[in-house]
Formats: sequence, C-alpha cells, structure tokens
Amino acid sequence: MPAPQKGESSVNQPTADQPVIRNRLILSLRPAALEFLQKRLITRSMSVGEVIYEEGAPFTHAVFPHEGVISLMSQMQSGRTVEKASIGYEGFVGFALILGGGNAVSRSTVRIAGYASWLAIEDLDEALAEFPCVSDVMLRYSKSLITQLLESVACNSLHTAQQRIARWLLHAHDRVQGDTFYITQEALSEVLGLRRATVSEAWSQLQHKGVISYSRGCITIHHRQMLEETACECFHRIRGGFAS
Repeated sequence: MPAPQKGESSVNQPTADQPVIRNRLILSLRPAALEFLQKRLITRSMSVGEVIYEEGAPFTHAVFPHEGVISLMSQMQSGRTVEKASIGYEGFVGFALILGGGNAVSRSTVRIAGYASWLAIEDLDEALAEFPCVSDVMLRYSKSLITQLLESVACNSLHTAQQRIARWLLHAHDRVQGDTFYITQEALSEVLGLRRATVSEAWSQLQHKGVISYSRGCITIHHRQMLEETACECFHRIRGGFAS
C-alpha cells in the first residue's frame, strides 16, 4: 500500500477519538519541535500484511509507529524471506533518510496491527533544519537500529530456533498494549526464516510450560520472566540499545 499523501482520499481516516501519541522519538522532542510535528502528522491504523514500502521505493514519508510491529524484510532469489530488523513505538521507518539515502533498502511490512503517524519528507526536512533535537533523536535511533541489524546476524547464526522465537515474541510484547496480540505461525516462520513445523514445535513447548497460550493466530504471554529465560542474550542487548 502506498504511503499516504496529504489530502488524498486513499488515506485512511483517523479514528473518531484523538489517537494517543506513544512513539518514543516523538515524545522525546522538545515542546516546540513536538508542536511542529503534531500539526503535520497523519495518524491512521496499520493492518497486518500492509506494505509500507517496497524495497527500492522512494521515500515520501517517515513513518512513526505508536503500536504494532513493522518488519524490515529481505527476500532471496529462491523466494525465501527473513526479517532484518523490526520496528515499533521506539523508532521509525525511513532511517536511511538520516544517513543520506532516498530509497527504502528493505521491504517494510506490518507484522502486528496497530497505528502510526506519517510525516511527509518535506516536513521532516524542515523539522531537521529548524530543530536540532529532531536530528539528534533520529540519528541516535538510527545507530540503535544498525546495532539491531548486526545483532540479528549473530543471533541467526549462533542461537537456537526456540531462543530466536522467544526473543521475537518479547520484542513484540514490548510494542503492544497488553499481553495478547495476533501473529500466525506461518508469519513468524517467514520472519525468522524457519520452517513452520519448527515454529509450531517451539510454541507447543512454550505452551506446555505455561509460558504462552496460542489459538488461531492469537498469542497471549502468561509468564514473561520464563520467556526471557528462554530467549538468547540478544534480546537484552537490542532492548538496551533502544533504551540508551
């Protein structure tokens, strides 16, 4: 789905209630910068499977999630896919913009539904020029995202499927409100580059231990501490990078 444009009918309308700004980057801005952005943001829901950007597509907007998960995906010539990194309310889609790039380097797909704010590139450029705090927080996040990308390479090579699945579920849990969210085994197998049977077996083990429950795409985290004990050390490294 193309990025929304101001005034275009294709843009989903915001809900009747004023959407809550939860994105950490936006909330960390100084009052003047925050006011500037709030007047220009287009906030709407994100649906599972929605493509924010195709790989190579020119950026028209920076996208700031408030709830939900967006996956940055890489597709091989064989057709197999794997997630390079994931983005939630701690960040934004379009970090290449801060590094001087104008095109998406990955396909960004909504993995867990939620809502986000779109900011037109011309408005972002104006904010970057006028408010130093905007470039500061976005550059700091971009560095953290690069750390996540590098950590994911090591994680995919060294850690077990169950450890990686637990790590992904923990990151998702951090990015939604509540303990329940929707993701299918097929979707998670695509994200992690695993066979669906491998994901199913790992979830069965976690469910048997009382860590999670799962039914028809709906997963509930019952025992987060046990899930953290199952996950690899990469979870805390990545989470710590975004918190710094």
